[in-house]
Amino acid sequence: MSLEIIGMIGAAPEKNVSSKSQVSVIGSGIDGDHVINFAKAHDDSGFDKVLVGYSSNSADGFIVAMHAAAHTKKVGFLIAHRPGFVSPTVLARKAATFDQLTNGRIAIHIISGGSDDQQMMDGDYLDKSSRYDRSGEFMYILKRIWTEDSPFDFNGIHYQFRNAVSSIKCYQQPRIPIYFGGSSEAALNVGSRECDVYATFGEPLAEVEKKIDDFRLRAKKSGRNPDEIRFSVSTRPIVADTEAEAWDRAYSVLESVDPKTNSNISAVSATGSQRLVDFAKRGEVLDQRLFMPIAAATGGTGNSTALVGTADQVSDALLEYYKLGASTLLIRGFDPIDDAKYWGKDLIPMLREKVYKYDK
Repeated sequence: MSLEIIGMIGAAPEKNVSSKSQVSVIGSGIDGDHVINFAKAHDDSGFDKVLVGYSSNSADGFIVAMHAAAHTKKVGFLIAHRPGFVSPTVLARKAATFDQLTNGRIAIHIISGGSDDQQMMDGDYLDKSSRYDRSGEFMYILKRIWTEDSPFDFNGIHYQFRNAVSSIKCYQQPRIPIYFGGSSEAALNVGSRECDVYATFGEPLAEVEKKIDDFRLRAKKSGRNPDEIRFSVSTRPIVADTEAEAWDRAYSVLESVDPKTNSNISAVSATGSQRLVDFAKRGEVLDQRLFMPIAAATGGTGNSTALVGTADQVSDALLEYYKLGASTLLIRGFDPIDDAKYWGKDLIPMLREKVYKYDK
């Protein structure tokens, strides 16, 4: 496998929270210099991509990513997108245009929407199951628009059109990769049919292994080759020069987390959030250094399980996910920019070296 390390950037610093304990990095405003500094920190530290999140009151992710791309050299952009507000034919051309102008520095993360309130803010009143069905159609159409040269018709439940075609093709071949997440039955069935990368939160190792095995089986039953699907695990490392310092910081972050100030975060799915809360009931620390109380304190909202320790210890823990088949590791800090810079010195080089040795 080829290791991919993803971070996350936001459009503005989060307001009314400690800069040392941000659960969300999306931000509720817009600050161009902040976007540039955030993206450059990841570019300089050796991240492969950064996630640009989505919420119903935040800055447009495509524009944020394009601004960041103009001021960085290599880092790619995993842009979150919720189906339902932009036609898939339009989104396909929009993404392909970005792909061409940046020489392949884009991927799309399809989010069906875990919160009814968030969806209704943009006028979407579909129930959760229907939203996943719509996401399935959306991903299917994107792939066809990107890869077919001849016009085609589509007559689905959520989308219908005639003679759809795009003259703008992807820079990446055969096309832009599609990421997707969700832990409900509907999400797993749709994702196993359509996505290229299935993303899950940082759950205990045994649970991640079960989820990967289950997803591969679903993909096979749908007629796909399971080996073509990649897997992503998202965690929040808390790294320090000594283990004692790392644990001190973990508890400091926990003390400063106020769920009310992080209520604008959009979870990948309510089912996924509930899973984190349930796992937290098993104990404060799972798998030696998977710290669960922050997930419990925020109701499992977003990526909120932490790996705590030195760079050597946390890279070992991340390697265990890689060994299970998670070739993409999404990591973001509670002190977002400084953490990204700090990880570039030791954590990321150590992880890449350990993966290289494991693959030999």
